[in-house]
Amino acid sequence: MGLMDGKKGLILGLANDRSIAWGIAQALHREGAEIGFTYVGEALERRVRPLAESLGAKLIEPCDVNSDEQIAALMERTRETFGQIDFLIHAVAFANKDELNGLYTRTTRAGFLLAMEVSAYSLTALVKAADDLLAPNASILTLSYHGARKVMANYNVMGVAKAALEASVYYLAADLGPRNIRVNAISAGPIRTLAANGIAGFRSLHRAFAEVAPLRRNVTIEDVGNAALFLCSDLASSITGEVMYVDAGFNVMGAPSSDE
Repeated sequence: MGLMDGKKGLILGLANDRSIAWGIAQALHREGAEIGFTYVGEALERRVRPLAESLGAKLIEPCDVNSDEQIAALMERTRETFGQIDFLIHAVAFANKDELNGLYTRTTRAGFLLAMEVSAYSLTALVKAADDLLAPNASILTLSYHGARKVMANYNVMGVAKAALEASVYYLAADLGPRNIRVNAISAGPIRTLAANGIAGFRSLHRAFAEVAPLRRNVTIEDVGNAALFLCSDLASSITGEVMYVDAGFNVMGAPSSDE
């Protein structure tokens, strides 16, 4: 018997088989969950649809989180397919690539608003639209990064957006807690995903990470998937409003350790 037997839900933000969202999808499916997926545009649909179909997905729908109309249409299709949902995975983020390099003070108003709308507000918009679909004991999960709390080179406006996302987790947890609905985030270490490729110097960061992290290794999408499985399952029934670090311990280090 799987941890997620009988549970149904949505994953937004799958891009390819290297996505953190794919690691989460595999872990949830392995334990019995039924999952619906979304995509944005034809190019992503060509990547997402075969992956979703390989897990037997009954719902594969377009959804641009900047559009309230598309979010509403997604939730209507979700109601038709699943009735209620037991989990909602938000793995959506975006910032203009040219605003992730150099000084944060170069951030434009338009770039700031775009990063905040896609990467932070979209969680609130989705939860609001899904309000009457969320089953008792449902779990909502989003993805953050250490750049929300500490300055990381070439992360800039995305770090600010992730900080807003983490604050949203706290407020949503307080709003939904009386209904026994949980809201959490995972802050993963650097993983070589499609999104990470847009960050200047990421390869160097990825290599150095394993030298600093206490476990002396990089993090995988499977690591994050297993943590997400725990947070979405009934094993985490008393955990809400948390940002769980899945980063081999990197976040506890003030400076690289010395072997001397």
